Amino acid sequence: MTININGADTPVPADPRVSLLDLLREHLHLSGTKKGCNQGACGACTVLVDGDRRILSCMALAVQYAGHAVTTVEGLAADGALHPLQQAFVEHDGFQCGYCTPGQICSAIGMQAELRRGVPSYVTGDLAAPSIALSHDELRERMSGNLCRCGAYNGIAAAIVEHHGKEAP
Repeated sequence: MTININGADTPVPADPRVSLLDLLREHLHLSGTKKGCNQGACGACTVLVDGDRRILSCMALAVQYAGHAVTTVEGLAADGALHPLQQAFVEHDGFQCGYCTPGQICSAIGMQAELRRGVPSYVTGDLAAPSIALSHDELRERMSGNLCRCGAYNGIAAAIVEHHGKEAP
């Protein structure tokens, strides 16, 4: 059994108790995904599964993702260029210490995919609408699981809004 991580097949650990986060950090030395609280409360460990579904890797066992594709922040860049959302974070000062940044970026990519699929949030007004706009409240609700101790939220939000505007159909 293997997990495809950033485009490379990786054997599932023999120990079924290994979290996906520990597989990434301790076994594969992919240090972009951070271990913040290790309880699923801070979002620093957010990665993408099967393209654009965001999960908290500290709360997932690696064996659960056998046969799936996992993308970490290291897997977002292509051909030596930053992912457009990574570039937007740079341009809008969407980080200070940078510890939460990988999780914020992966979560924002997953959040934008949820919007495209019409997945409602707690603050979505019209549940029958064919699409959901990225309003101020939608953005903050959908990103509320990703904490930033430095308080760089204004830059984070500006980067996401800019990227979403360029990505929107």
